[in-house]
Amino acid sequence: MRVVIAEDLALLRDGLVRLLSAHGCTVVEAVGNAPMLLRALVRHRPDVAVVDVRLPPGFTDEGLRTALEARRQVPGLPVLILSQYVEQLYARELLSDRSGGVGYLLKDRVGDVDRFVDAVRQVAGGGTAMDPEVVSQLLTHRGRDEPLATLTRREREVLALMAEGMSNLAIAARFRVTDKAIGKHTNNIFAKLGLPPSDDHNRRVMAVLAYLQATPGSMPSVGS
Repeated sequence: MRVVIAEDLALLRDGLVRLLSAHGCTVVEAVGNAPMLLRALVRHRPDVAVVDVRLPPGFTDEGLRTALEARRQVPGLPVLILSQYVEQLYARELLSDRSGGVGYLLKDRVGDVDRFVDAVRQVAGGGTAMDPEVVSQLLTHRGRDEPLATLTRREREVLALMAEGMSNLAIAARFRVTDKAIGKHTNNIFAKLGLPPSDDHNRRVMAVLAYLQATPGSMPSVGS
């Protein structure tokens, strides 16, 4: 798996290179600012980009905006965003592009090495890997006439865990129910969101993106 890393702090950047290399990844380039990141992504077209939100020269949201520009130039480029906080505006724009894997993790999750590496692989494979805190801040309701409003409480809970990249089996273990029961919930979710039968992995991604793109409004917690 070929990876491009963008992180302005040299110590953390080197740590990410060492960590991913130790887990079988090939880091084709590691950069420290937004202009270098765009050039690296367009030149290497990696299997996945691991990008810090805040990069020089402005240290605001250059990393995220550069990732968006790179996906415009390289459609479907998988991007995993790392951040100290949730930048909702550009995060929604990233999630609205339904081509290629996407992920958004808070930086303190990197300390959980296995989980972080799994997230990188999930995004590289075209899936989603969303931090639970990111999910909780992005989950919102649409109007009563929208398909999302028809989801039951348990279906919202299942979809939120799908957004974190959990499989049906893992979700079943979380709720202490059978895999078959969760399969029924996911099929109901697909039907309510108007996702026709196709590759199940693709439908999961589309369902997650539809949920995370909900119009800003009231913000229910999972389980409410």
